Amino acid sequence: MGRLFKLTALIWMLAAGAWAQGFSGLARIHPETSGAVDTRSGGGVTLSLSQGVPYRLFTLDNPPRLVLDFQEVDWTGLKPDAFLEDGQFTNVQFGTYVPGWSRLVLELREPMAVDTAAMRIDQFTAATRLHVLLKPVSAEEFAAKVGAPTDPRWDLPAPEAMEAKAARDENAPLLVMLDPGHGGIDPGAETEIVIEKHLMLQFARELGEALVRSGQFTVQLTRDDDYFVSLERRIALAHQAGADVFISLHADTISEGRAHGSTVYTLSREASDAASAKLAERHLRGDLLSGTDLSQADDGVTAVMLDLARQETQPRSDALAAALIDGLRAQGQPINNRPLRSAGFSVLKSADIPSVLVEIGFLSSKRDLKNLVDAQWRAKAARGILNGLIAWRIEDDARRSLVRQ
Repeated sequence: MGRLFKLTALIWMLAAGAWAQGFSGLARIHPETSGAVDTRSGGGVTLSLSQGVPYRLFTLDNPPRLVLDFQEVDWTGLKPDAFLEDGQFTNVQFGTYVPGWSRLVLELREPMAVDTAAMRIDQFTAATRLHVLLKPVSAEEFAAKVGAPTDPRWDLPAPEAMEAKAARDENAPLLVMLDPGHGGIDPGAETEIVIEKHLMLQFARELGEALVRSGQFTVQLTRDDDYFVSLERRIALAHQAGADVFISLHADTISEGRAHGSTVYTLSREASDAASAKLAERHLRGDLLSGTDLSQADDGVTAVMLDLARQETQPRSDALAAALIDGLRAQGQPINNRPLRSAGFSVLKSADIPSVLVEIGFLSSKRDLKNLVDAQWRAKAARGILNGLIAWRIEDDARRSLVRQ
């Protein structure tokens, strides 16, 4: 690990030197000369860029992955097949990670460590070539050297002691945290017409405007542009904002069965059906493929304490889900034949904020896809969610006043 960190630091300084020489701004990938390379002793990757930029690299386990971060790369024209043809990598993701930074994640067929890495910059043209060579290692040796360097630009802040929420004014607007699904390196579901991450950001903005105009809600978004936000960070942002409600917005594809129509999910340890379980796994898989380190997640003792805290929050989440479905149905929106479902969605694991995940529709359904790209249809969906939130708030305030008595 020491050698890798020294190597990474050296690479960072070399790249930073190029940056200081005027190679700042957005670097463009040259796809025709970028991809996997095969060697007798292992494998690797070559990336051709229009200019030098600062970068870092590290490895993660479960599954084994090589992660490269750049400031900043335009990936236009690059195809996943450039890395997958020879079989040393089994999956690849690339795109924006956080604002100003791009990420390339290569899932390894077998454990391999970084042997050498070098960035060469042409002093006349600024054209840059990054070579990373890998060598096979045992699973034990690989596991001993994994981990992302600590970096405040994208790491979560250190945990702080939670203070009890002050009693809110019952007449004050509720703060709704809207969570547009996916983003950046994680595109979500894709069709020839639309990509889920773009569609959900657009709908989140439209829904947010409807909520604010009602005068009963204020709104914040977990992301306001096309960048990646980990599932854990989405929850942290809601807590930092002091949100009263958390709504994650999606329009996924499902191959299991013939899913169509709006569906609302709540958290449960056991999924309500196989399709819901697969959907929750796919969301977690998106975090893995983005290069998120999940090795410290789900501490057993913490999980038990959170389960106790959710005993009050979960019924409120269930009531919220039912109210949203009623609101959508009253607007004449197509509703799934089983509209209320549950699964172990990580993004719903807040212990003290009522949280739901809304599949506005499914991009795998031709009917839903046609609706989702229709601005007037989305406006009616936003109105349905607004009405559902209003009805839920009235019911929730009444129930909480009875508890206080």
